[in-house]
Amino acid sequence: MTRLVPGQATDAASLPAPFVPLDPDLVVSGTPTTRFVDLDETSHRTVGVWEHTPGVSTDVEADEVFVVLAGDATLTFDGEDAPAPLTLAPGVIVRLSEGMRTTWTVRETLRKVYISP
Repeated sequence: MTRLVPGQATDAASLPAPFVPLDPDLVVSGTPTTRFVDLDETSHRTVGVWEHTPGVSTDVEADEVFVVLAGDATLTFDGEDAPAPLTLAPGVIVRLSEGMRTTWTVRETLRKVYISP
């Protein structure tokens, strides 16, 4: 489904999508929910918006690059050679690789635009 139209703007802050609870196995603390909207898909990539409400959750990542639009969070990585924790705030750009194990500590609802292959 393509929601991005060439030559037209899309407001990433007001896209309609319901929040859904996370799988309880992924929740470390709080009652975080997430939502996402895929905006544009081709055979080579997907562009979308994702949000995570306050709380702490774990995930296993896909390949993606994202830009934080709003919120306040810390992203930590698990593993022997894990990168240092990242502070996520508006304007921060992050590259994730498939299989990275992460913990998202969200203090203020995090909204990001992502691009994944």
